[in-house]
Amino acid sequence: MPNIKEISLRSWPSGVPTEVQYPLGKVPLHEYLRMRAKEHPDKPAYIFYGRVISYHELDESSDRLANFFLKQGVQKGDRIALFLLNCPQYIVAHYAAWKIGAVLSPCSPLFKEMELEYQLNDSGVETLVCLDILYPVFEKIKDNTTVKTVVVTNLNDYMPEEPTLLPVPQMDTKKIIIPGTVDLMDILANEDATPPQIKVELDDLALLQYTGGTTGLPKGAMLTHFAAVFTSATAVTNGNKPFQPETISLAISPIFHIAGMLCAVDAPIMAGCTTILMVMFDPETTMKATELYKANYFVSSVPMNVAIMDHPKVNDYDLSSLKLNMAMSFGITLTEQIAKRWSVLTKGGYCFESSYGLTETHTYDCFVPINNIKYGVCGIPNADTDIRIFDFDDHTKELPIGEEGEIAVKTPSHFLGYWNKPEATKDTLINGWVYTGDVGKFDEEGYLAFLGRRKEMIKVSGFSVFPEEVELFLCKHPAIAQAAVIPKEDAHKGEVIKAFLILKPGQTATAEEIRAWAKTNMSSYKVPSIIEFVDSFPMSGAGKVWRRLLD
Repeated sequence: MPNIKEISLRSWPSGVPTEVQYPLGKVPLHEYLRMRAKEHPDKPAYIFYGRVISYHELDESSDRLANFFLKQGVQKGDRIALFLLNCPQYIVAHYAAWKIGAVLSPCSPLFKEMELEYQLNDSGVETLVCLDILYPVFEKIKDNTTVKTVVVTNLNDYMPEEPTLLPVPQMDTKKIIIPGTVDLMDILANEDATPPQIKVELDDLALLQYTGGTTGLPKGAMLTHFAAVFTSATAVTNGNKPFQPETISLAISPIFHIAGMLCAVDAPIMAGCTTILMVMFDPETTMKATELYKANYFVSSVPMNVAIMDHPKVNDYDLSSLKLNMAMSFGITLTEQIAKRWSVLTKGGYCFESSYGLTETHTYDCFVPINNIKYGVCGIPNADTDIRIFDFDDHTKELPIGEEGEIAVKTPSHFLGYWNKPEATKDTLINGWVYTGDVGKFDEEGYLAFLGRRKEMIKVSGFSVFPEEVELFLCKHPAIAQAAVIPKEDAHKGEVIKAFLILKPGQTATAEEIRAWAKTNMSSYKVPSIIEFVDSFPMSGAGKVWRRLLD
């Protein structure tokens, strides 16, 4: 009987290698930056609201910052934290750290004091690169950390005199001098530009990417340079090959997050393409950027697509260049109906689920083949990657096609373990398999369906209900734009479902009408007992709904 990998290869795109290829060799990504800068020094690597950063400038700037780090005593293996929004400074600092073998510890720009203090101390950070508008968060806890060197920058440092796109409100803050810190632009103007000569191996640690993992407090997933190179290569040479030298990519998702980092920081440099970098999502600004720069690739979250399609000025812009859109079902599940609307808007552009992945595998573990697009699934296993479904209570028992169980991933890019947490590592990384705690199943064509987190599973009268499934069903109601469901205790059923619903503009509905519709479209135990209409959901920096904050 063929295994999942063999079955899924039947849907593999024609002419695309089934093994990972490395365009300029199997070397760390900062070496790719150096090679691309020599290959085409004047080519735009990033465009930030009209400010063009060439490959040469990016390479030289990261050399200057790397030399500054060395003069501050940063050594190979030391951790450097980035507390930044999406901006060119992030890219510069990212590659500067890697050029000297330092380990990146990206921090969410949404962090409050306790969250930032925890990550800085857990990872043992002594060097911080920080936006000045975020510095007050750090200032309140700096004496409780081991941080010795702080490099600050302002969002306007890379803004042109006449921006081509509408600036974001965060740019209203003018540059100020912060005592006890070093200004990044002074470093880039005055530091030595000689490329640092630090030997960095593929097996060296590159990234401490903090994640909730399967349980407990955030943990630093230890990812190597090879993990970043491997995953980037799968996006450049395998699957649908979204990143090519001629790609002009829109980068809007948060780049401190592993998925945003892959799509905006890592893979574009390997491919040698051009990235339109934006601080955050705004529907009209995104449409203008697409038309102005003829963007042809976009990694979005589905609410972004919907916001663009529902925007009153959507027909004022030409989005026909946007031929490929890989969308993440955060907040709204991608349906065939949404994808068809997007295709009409972009005059034939493709829109399908981006992938399934997690921090511990350096993300992007599968893809939806463009030659066999399906919805409600995450795709087939990526090159050199094996995904299987196991019994939650018996990891030696692999489950057959169609049965729900725990998703496990074996990939060359898997993490080394959780930083200073051997017990948590032992529970997740077993014989080269990352046991995800996610519930999923495969269909007969080898496509993986993600059904939710096991710990988020709702038990209604003994029946297992996965929030994502109910949310997907509810979003098929003509009046519902977004849905999020949580469990509520019930004396008779153990738990019942509470649904939070956001209605489409101009639509109305009552809870009774929604329940009546649900009873005719899903199993009775999946029908929400409680329905609350809201205007918005609490969201993470990566665009995921925080169900734990709903009540």
